[in-house]
Amino acid sequence: MRIDGRSSEALRPVRLQPGFSKFAEGSCLISVGDTVVLCNASVEEKVPPHVRSGGWITAEYSMLPRANRQRSPRDISKLKLASRSAEIQRLIGRSLRSAADLEALGERTITIDCDVLQGDGGTRTASVTGGFVALALALRKLVDAGVLPAMPIRDYVAGVSAGIVDGEPMLDLRYSEDSRAEVDLNCVMTADGRIIELQATGEGRPYTLDEQLRLLELCRLGNERLCALEREIIRL
Repeated sequence: MRIDGRSSEALRPVRLQPGFSKFAEGSCLISVGDTVVLCNASVEEKVPPHVRSGGWITAEYSMLPRANRQRSPRDISKLKLASRSAEIQRLIGRSLRSAADLEALGERTITIDCDVLQGDGGTRTASVTGGFVALALALRKLVDAGVLPAMPIRDYVAGVSAGIVDGEPMLDLRYSEDSRAEVDLNCVMTADGRIIELQATGEGRPYTLDEQLRLLELCRLGNERLCALEREIIRL
């Protein structure tokens, strides 16, 4: 049993609150245990210069100054985007683009803003899951308005973490586990378990292929549960 009473294969309590923001075309407040992220999707009728055909999906990620145990300065105070924020928002953007048919989106851009209100581990994977819900709701609004003929979503997408703590493979690490993990793994998957993105690091020691496969199996189980929650909100 873990410090919060979960088994090694259990997710923290997950709550998806669609339509949380009044003005965004799509929004979702996601809570995964004590991690809370607000995801807003905004639609613009233009695309970046590098996009030659179809549309574009991108993301921005930020952690509020008191999302953690000590205050962290805003990126703007340093006049540049923190490297961690840049890496995470690229991950979110790649993950969500893989979920959509960009040609069917037409010449428009959807930006997913992921703001961490409270961080207790797994903020990037929570941002992917909440960001997918916000994206799908924005696209549904375009379909309902007759702007798009059909939903340009290929599959449900969710993100989840796993790791090895004290020699034990565990799903969905909270901060107290993640901070002392020997191995840390973040995974983004489709609903049927196909991998979109995999980030794995031997934080305290090298790890074996068998250990990675065990962590991936835990992520597959967690992904199934997260996609089931997404289906309750979005019917593709």
